[in-house]
Amino acid sequence: MLIDFFFTLKDAKIPVTIKEFLTLLEAMQQNVIEASMDDFYYLSRLTLVKDEAHFDKFDRAFAQYFKGINAAFETNAAIPLDWLLKRMQRELSEEQKAQLEKFGYDKLMDRLNELLKEQKERHEGGSKWIGTGGTSPFGNGGTNPEGVRIGGKGGNRTAVKVWEARAYQDYDGEREIGTRNIKVALRRLRKFARQGAEDELALDATIRATANNAGFLDIRMQPERKNNIKVLMLFDVGGTMDDHIERTEELFSAAKTEFKNMEFFYFHNCVYDYMWKNNRRRNSERFPTWDILRKYPPDTKLIFVGDATMSPYEVLQPGGSVEYNNEEAGSAWLARFTSAFPKFAWLNPEPEGVWQYRQSIAIIRQLMNDRMFPLTMDGLERAMRTLSK
Repeated sequence: MLIDFFFTLKDAKIPVTIKEFLTLLEAMQQNVIEASMDDFYYLSRLTLVKDEAHFDKFDRAFAQYFKGINAAFETNAAIPLDWLLKRMQRELSEEQKAQLEKFGYDKLMDRLNELLKEQKERHEGGSKWIGTGGTSPFGNGGTNPEGVRIGGKGGNRTAVKVWEARAYQDYDGEREIGTRNIKVALRRLRKFARQGAEDELALDATIRATANNAGFLDIRMQPERKNNIKVLMLFDVGGTMDDHIERTEELFSAAKTEFKNMEFFYFHNCVYDYMWKNNRRRNSERFPTWDILRKYPPDTKLIFVGDATMSPYEVLQPGGSVEYNNEEAGSAWLARFTSAFPKFAWLNPEPEGVWQYRQSIAIIRQLMNDRMFPLTMDGLERAMRTLSK
C-alpha cells in the first residue's frame, strides 16, 4: 500500500527518496507510533519531507491518497463549542437584510465583552446572543452587515473581526504557469546592467583590441549582463484571497523567474506593524514592518497583490484588524510604504467591474493614488508601464 503512497508524493513533485521511504517503513516496523492516522501523518511527514516549503504539497498529496484528513480546529475563545455548531440558517429577504443595524466598531467590541460575561447557554437563529444561523453580530453562519465571526466558516464577508487561529497557505513558487503571457508582461520592468566581476568574454571589444594590436590576440572581458531591477512584492493571503489562489500562484511563480532580486512578504487584508514569509510560522517568525521599510533602497519597485476586500475599519481604524488590536491604522502603514518607495502599484485579482461596489477598494485606490490595476494581461502591462516611468 505504501509504495503507491510513495509514488503519489513523487507525482506531487515532492523530492522524496528511497532512503527516506525505507526509514518510514523501519519506523513503522519498530512500532514508534500508535495505530492512528494522525500519528502516521506526522511520522510520514517527518521522515519524507525535509523542507517546510513542501509541507503544503505533502498535505494535498496525503489527503488525495488517504481520501482526506480533517484538520484540527482550535480556538482561543472560552466559548462552548456547542454554541458555535451551525444547525440551521434563517433565509432573509434583501429588505430584511437592509434593516439590520450596524453597531459601529467600538460599540460592537463593547457589546461582545458584555455578552461573554452574561451568556450561559447555546443560542441559535436569534439576533442578540453569540450563536449561529441568526442575525446576531456574534457567532457564525448567519447574516449581519458588521459582525465578529467566532468559529465556523466565512460566507458573507462582512466580519470586522475573526476570532480563531487561522492557518494560511504559502503561494507555490514552483507552480507551472498557465500562460507565458504573464512573464512577457513582467519583462517590461526589467533593467539590464553590467556590474561585478569581469568573467564574460567581450567579443566586440576583443575584436577591436586585437585589430588595434596588429593582429595579436588581445582578450577583453566584461561583467555579465544581469537584470538589476529590485522588486518588493507584498501578498495578501487567506480569507477572500482564497478565491484567487490559482492566479496569484501563477503571478508569484512568474515573478520569481523574471526578477532575481525579488523579496516577498505576506500580510492579511491590510499591512500593519508586522508581516511574515512563512504562513506556518506566521505567529513565531514575524518581520517588523519598520525593518522592511528601512531595509530596501528607495528605487525598489513595490507591488501589492490583494483583493482589497475587507471592512473599511481594517484600513482606517486603529484596532481594526480582524486578527488583533493594531496600534495604528492600516492607512498609516500604506502611506509609509508609498512614501518610502515612490514606484509602487497594487494588483487586484477581483474583476474591475465590481470595484465600485466595494468601499474598501475605493479607500485603498485613493491611498494608492489610483495606481490599482486588475490582475489581467492588460492590467499587468499598465502596471509595469507605471513602475517603469
